[in-house]
Formats: sequence, structure tokens, C-alpha cells
Amino acid sequence: MIKIVTDTTAVLSREYCRQHDIEVVPQIIRFGEETFLEGVELDEPTFLQRLKSSAQLPATAAPAPGSFDNTYRQAAEKGQAILSIHPSTDVSGTVASASVARKLYANADIRVIDMRTVAGCLGEAVKLAVEWRDAGQSIDQIEADLKKLIPRSRTYFLVATLEYLRRNGRIGGASSLIGSVLQIKPILQISSGRVEPLDKVRTHQKALERLKELILTECPRTPEAHLSVMHADAVEDANRLRADLSATLNIQDIPLYSVGPAITTHAGPGTLAVGFFAAA
Repeated sequence: MIKIVTDTTAVLSREYCRQHDIEVVPQIIRFGEETFLEGVELDEPTFLQRLKSSAQLPATAAPAPGSFDNTYRQAAEKGQAILSIHPSTDVSGTVASASVARKLYANADIRVIDMRTVAGCLGEAVKLAVEWRDAGQSIDQIEADLKKLIPRSRTYFLVATLEYLRRNGRIGGASSLIGSVLQIKPILQISSGRVEPLDKVRTHQKALERLKELILTECPRTPEAHLSVMHADAVEDANRLRADLSATLNIQDIPLYSVGPAITTHAGPGTLAVGFFAAA
């Protein structure tokens, strides 16, 4: 049996993870001197309330290597192989922590995979790993198939302001947009694991139309695209976008993910995003 491990940046529900025997390691949220485990000690409504009322922006930290130790040890003792599936090393130190923990179990088969993405595409990759595991695929085959998804991953998103990305140091190549932020609405992407600028327009509505255009041009019109819509405190916009895409692409049951405190800390409230896997 293969044990699947991920973290809270995969934005999967607790119920889904419990049903499918996925171990979820929480990211760390810091408000000043207070530290919280995402989804364990700090839920999303409480986080948003604090974020909007706090004079100081929160910060995040990747789980420490010790956060993986118990899960890795238990699986290793049972003789289970482990697939540990996490976000890009360019936006999180999670892979580095998992890799340190892996070294403690030299005789165990532990595969730490940097999916070079985050949020919806990461969650969908974890769900595919579950599907393949339950179908009886070997860990070698699942690892290979996950790595084939990496160059196909597409994530496009709109933010209400670049300030959160800038102040938290996750802005990547989009730093070139700083200074013109009051005049534009940027469209950003996760490219090669980093936040990069893609386009810029004058209004939110034009940005939303450009986002739809990108998806309609690049997203395969099949369930195999694993299209998902994501948001940070923008559920009404996200629901409208999901309905529009479902009708236009004829893809039913598009997952809607709220990205949670760790990602909202960096992207900011009002973020709207879409993820999918392009054709091979």
C-alpha cells in the first residue's frame, strides 16, 4: 500500500483527505508572536477577520522537518512506500523540510515530489495520485505520471493588489509591475514554479475577460483537464466564473477551492484563480 502525504497548500477538504487516507501536514501562520497551524489551530473565517483588522500583515512558514516525522515513521514501520506531494520550492520551503525528514528513514521508500505549482493544480495532482494508487499502480508509475503533469500545469490568477505578494517576498518576476499597480489590473501566472506577470489591463472586468480568454484558448474541453477555480475571500466571483466556464467548456462539476490562510497571506483577499492541465 502507498501512503500519500501532502500539505494544506493543496487546498483539499479534510473530509476528502480522511476518506482517502491522505496525511495533510499544516502550513504555519504567524500573526506577530502568535503561531498557528493552518486548518488545525486557525480556520479560514477567523484568519480573514484577523487579516482585515490587523495593522501588521501575517507571515507564513513551511512545516518543520519534524512535522513529517511521525507520518513518515508510521508508514515506514508498516512497510508502506510514501508519496509526499508538495508545492513549488520557489514559493514554499515545504519540499526542503520533507526532504530533510526523508533522510531520517534511509531504508524506507519515500518519494518527495515538487509539483512546481500550488493550490488547485496541486490538489488535483494529489487526487490523481489517489486514483492511480487505488487502481493498483506502482509507486514508480505514479511518480512518473505525476512528473509528466508538471509541464502541463497552468495556473492563472488575478489579485486585488500586488502589495501582499510584494511584502511577503513571493512576487517573483511580477516585481516589474510594482509602481504601475494603481493604473493596471495584472494577470499573473505560475510559470516554472514562480509567480510571473502575464498581462495587464485597465479594469477588473477586462482582466476577468482576459482570464476567460486564456482558459478557453488553452484548456482542453474534457474532464482530463482537471479544471478548477480558486479564490481568496471572493466566493461570488468564483462561483460566477465556474458557472461560465462549465457552460462554455461543457465541463461539469468543476471543483471550487478556497485557497486558505497560507496562500491568502501572500496573494491577498479578492484573489481569483483558475488551474488546469494543458494537453500533453
